[in-house]
Amino acid sequence: MDYDRRAFLKASSSAAFVGAADSGQAPDALWPLTGLPEKPPTDFTPPSAGSIDLTSHVINRLTFGPTPGLRTAVLRLAKREEDAVETFIEQQLKPEKIDDRRAEHRTRIFETLKSEPIGEFYEFQPSLLREELTRATLMRAVYSERQLHEVMVRFWSDHFNIDLSKGECKWLKPADDRDVIRPNAMGKFTDLLAAITKSQAMLTYLDGRENRVHKPGDKPNENHARELLELHTLGVNGGYSQNDVMEVARFLSGWRIGRRLFQNGKVQFKPEVHDNGKKLVLGQAIPARKGMDGRKDLDDVLRIVASHTSTARHIATKLCRRLINDEPPSAAIDAVATRFSRSDGSIPEVLRTLFHTEAFRSHRGGKFKQPMHLIASAIRVTDAETDTGRPLLNFLTRMGHMPFEYPSPDGYEDAADAWQGTLLWRWNFAAQLGRGQIKGTHLNRSRLAKRSGGLATVAAHILNRKPSVEELAAVEASDNPVGLLLASPGFQWS
Repeated sequence: MDYDRRAFLKASSSAAFVGAADSGQAPDALWPLTGLPEKPPTDFTPPSAGSIDLTSHVINRLTFGPTPGLRTAVLRLAKREEDAVETFIEQQLKPEKIDDRRAEHRTRIFETLKSEPIGEFYEFQPSLLREELTRATLMRAVYSERQLHEVMVRFWSDHFNIDLSKGECKWLKPADDRDVIRPNAMGKFTDLLAAITKSQAMLTYLDGRENRVHKPGDKPNENHARELLELHTLGVNGGYSQNDVMEVARFLSGWRIGRRLFQNGKVQFKPEVHDNGKKLVLGQAIPARKGMDGRKDLDDVLRIVASHTSTARHIATKLCRRLINDEPPSAAIDAVATRFSRSDGSIPEVLRTLFHTEAFRSHRGGKFKQPMHLIASAIRVTDAETDTGRPLLNFLTRMGHMPFEYPSPDGYEDAADAWQGTLLWRWNFAAQLGRGQIKGTHLNRSRLAKRSGGLATVAAHILNRKPSVEELAAVEASDNPVGLLLASPGFQWS
């Protein structure tokens, strides 16, 4: 379904956007950022052009959306807009240098996520673990200063998807998010691949812990091997055969998760159930190994698949689809894939190349936001306060985009077609946020209007461009102008 200006104007008369006064209550779970310096409000500089300019476009792609003042902060990084944007990109490519204490301070209430060692996760009810992991994920998307890092955390979480509902994943995925995905999201792909392949959650989700070979001739479990090739590295048409799948399964055999006291949840290599024979995968031979030397088999197979040209193209295609548009030009994919191979899978280097392609700069406003992106960006753009509690998460459930709950290993769809059916709940969310009717999420419309200087400025800020005469008239006539803007095509697409 295409959202056009006519649909936007029609929405202004919809009963869904009957407004109400601001809610007088801030979220119960919010608290002052004790010990941290106050973050002064930044001047409000809305876009003035009738189309999305470079600054707004880059903010849209590298973050979960602008906040009031972010555009001004970016433009102040240099005299020329191009130079300012370049500086912002470089800052986001180095998340370790960005002070993110405010976001971490907000997530301190989630006690379950601090469990150490991993066996402590088993002491909590799965429902509590799920709730706190999801709330922390959304809270970081909204409040983190390391926005590109959070964008990539979501990308890799989909790429290496693990469904919390399968078996012990409900206890193991929180550790996987904290110890595997987040530390490696902006590092090297080879390190991320090694960490996720040996993670407790992935070994459980793809049955890798059941991959045992007791004697010559035993057939190993192929599930983990198949997804490693098809989804994590080479891709569906990556040039591997069924025999390669079987060989990779032999490489992956023997990895277990400890059960005894002091070993609960720890990954262990068991040579007695590892296939120690010689192997051949993707044309490369690996000699037979005995005993604990069999651990090297996993390192070898990951090196082989990570350095394969099909892996470079598969990852490049998915990144371009996420950050450019649903059908990225082949020239952009080629450039990103080449950098992936030449940089040994350096994620910052790959992203830097992508951000400098002509396709990235020119394809503006062409990505339909996934529901989580929509919700996070709506809270950010309106400067709302939220505890990311159940009333807000219910919208993610209704839109079918709860993090860590996709049932198959391929992760949530990125293309617009997968999310067009969520329109009604998108509008419901926009209307309720605009009216201040989501418990635990506080939108101060008068503060937003006062800070921006008027409704026309608010509209330009939310739409990432100057609104048309017709659009502005529709907004001014609405009893819920903020809700109408959030439901508009100018905000639903980025």
